[in-house]
Amino acid sequence: MSQKQTSIRRNRWFRTIALVFIIVATIQPSNAQVSKQDSLVYRLKRLESTNRFNPKDTTHIKLLTNVAFSYRFVNNDSLLSISTRVLQYCKDIDYKRGEVKVLYALGSYYSDVGDRKKSMATLQKGLHLAQDLNTKKCELDIMNALGQNFSYEGDYAEALNLYLKAIDVAKQIENKEMLSILNENIASLYADQKDFKNALIFYDTVQKINRELDDDVIYAETQSNMASLYKDAKNFEHAMFNINKSIATFEKHKIYDWLAYAYEVKGSIYLEQEKYQWALYWYDQSNMVHDQRLDDDREKIQLLNGMSKVYLGLGKDDLSMEFAKEGLELSQKIKSLQGQIDCSETLYKVFKNKDDHVSALAYMEIFKKLSDSLSRDKNKQSLSLLETKLQHEQEKQELIEGNKLALAKQRNYIYFSIIIFIILSIIIFVVRRSEKIQKKLNKELHEKSRAISERETELNEINRTKTKLFSIIGHDLRGPIAALQSMLRLFTEGDIGKDEFLSFIPKLKADVENVAFTLNNLLSWGQTQLNGVVTKAKNVQLDKLVENNISLLSEIASSKSIKIMNQLPENPLIWADQNQIDIVVRNLLSNAIKFTPQNGLITIEAEEKSAMWQIMIRDTGVGMDEEMQKKIFEDTNITTYGTNNERGTGLGLSLCKEMVIKNKGQIWVESVPRKGSSFYFTVPKGEKKYQWAS
Repeated sequence: MSQKQTSIRRNRWFRTIALVFIIVATIQPSNAQVSKQDSLVYRLKRLESTNRFNPKDTTHIKLLTNVAFSYRFVNNDSLLSISTRVLQYCKDIDYKRGEVKVLYALGSYYSDVGDRKKSMATLQKGLHLAQDLNTKKCELDIMNALGQNFSYEGDYAEALNLYLKAIDVAKQIENKEMLSILNENIASLYADQKDFKNALIFYDTVQKINRELDDDVIYAETQSNMASLYKDAKNFEHAMFNINKSIATFEKHKIYDWLAYAYEVKGSIYLEQEKYQWALYWYDQSNMVHDQRLDDDREKIQLLNGMSKVYLGLGKDDLSMEFAKEGLELSQKIKSLQGQIDCSETLYKVFKNKDDHVSALAYMEIFKKLSDSLSRDKNKQSLSLLETKLQHEQEKQELIEGNKLALAKQRNYIYFSIIIFIILSIIIFVVRRSEKIQKKLNKELHEKSRAISERETELNEINRTKTKLFSIIGHDLRGPIAALQSMLRLFTEGDIGKDEFLSFIPKLKADVENVAFTLNNLLSWGQTQLNGVVTKAKNVQLDKLVENNISLLSEIASSKSIKIMNQLPENPLIWADQNQIDIVVRNLLSNAIKFTPQNGLITIEAEEKSAMWQIMIRDTGVGMDEEMQKKIFEDTNITTYGTNNERGTGLGLSLCKEMVIKNKGQIWVESVPRKGSSFYFTVPKGEKKYQWAS
């Protein structure tokens, strides 16, 4: 990823921790130049060595938790060991608030080392506990960390959803710092999709919040991320201006993790301009900080891949390969999908340059496989939907502000009335009237929001139905009709004679029957999707309905020498919509013929089950595996060919399920590959009662 994820303003937080330790610790370290993190550890050890340290004292537990956090990106093993220890302290005294913070620390550790499954579980546990305790600040931190985990896995839609929920919480408690962080993370999602226009819109919001916070370190963090964005957009002048400003601030305040990142971004800016020597210089500066002070594998991957690209540009293929392989190994260690993609791409270029086409192809396949798994198209759609959602939020906010303004005017009117009339009854009337107006406006707002949501869902369903209809019309109806038109044109123009034309009649007849069957299914399915089908139940003689369909399809069955055995009991009476059950029987029987080879057998049976008839259509056809059995009733995109290459639309079984459910029944299948399939469905028994509609 091109942007450094703004998970916590770590360094400003550590400065606060240091001040706490200065207050509670009695002994100062002798070396005034010692680092802040070392100072925290020194003071903790001195505190633990005295009788004043008590693992059951919540104040001491808080201090120990803060020390654990200070090790993040510096020494992850210490972060794990201290956090595990503190978690046990919290459980011993049932200190839930402390447990929330430790779960956040542990979830962050597991994320940093690449165990995102364990990270997700730990953070979710912490989130539920924070919500139970109503600790909004902890809830915000954990939601942001969960969003980053989804972002690392390429699930931008879920990351975006969490960021937006967190923004609502941050607004409730007026936490401007988290609002800055969350908006910057959303800007990063846009930047990763190369949507620089919308990314900059969010950065404008971030900078507005940063001006209110008035902290030069916050400015520098945002500037370093914006520099990376400008670099990707090929605006090198703006990129260099922002990164130089941020580097100066990080060097001044000795913010080493962000400084290493800023050096790496500056190196990448020179790399994009193919100024390899300058790029190498700044990458070396970043690498030096990593080696001496940090334990941050995620950012180290970007650095290693950048150095590999520099050496490739300088013609030093062996060094390039060495750094890229190290980056790939580190990416695999922490399961960084983006890191594996970037390093695999670089290794492909290295081996291609060395004319090792076998290795180059292997890394290209890795690169393509991982890139496809990111599902970038889905993420782009999710981000584009954000614009509509944000516009709705903006309109809602404007309406709320309008409500507040109207309420303020009403209050002014009340105060003016008090001065003029001094009549208590008027004051009460105006106040009550104002409350009714506000309730009415809030109700209207809620109804409009719900209507917009319902309309969006309805439009999506209509588009899906339209797409499927046009697909079937284009592929399954146009072909046979075009063939018929072609034959008629050849005949009328004299290109073929009467005898030759008549020889095509059986084929054309089969095509027309297939078109008619498909069109009937298509219209029935389209009506169900558009809620246009009304189910009118009555007593129906099942045996006559089955016999009619056997007669209708007998010619097709005979062409494949398939025997159809009707073993229904005498006069089975069902309570159902005759047309709908007719569609079910015809589709199941047609499918059985379609997937049964020459000289096969199809059996139709019915069995009484309490208040229902259970109908079975069994064939000796090709059968299907378990995975196919799970999909056939749900996915209308599944289309297979019969034993004589008969083509279907994928609608039949989906339509059957809808029709059976509308008639208060169920449908299922039992099948064994290469032995055959048995389709079952149930319908109520026939009896004297009023008709029902659905």
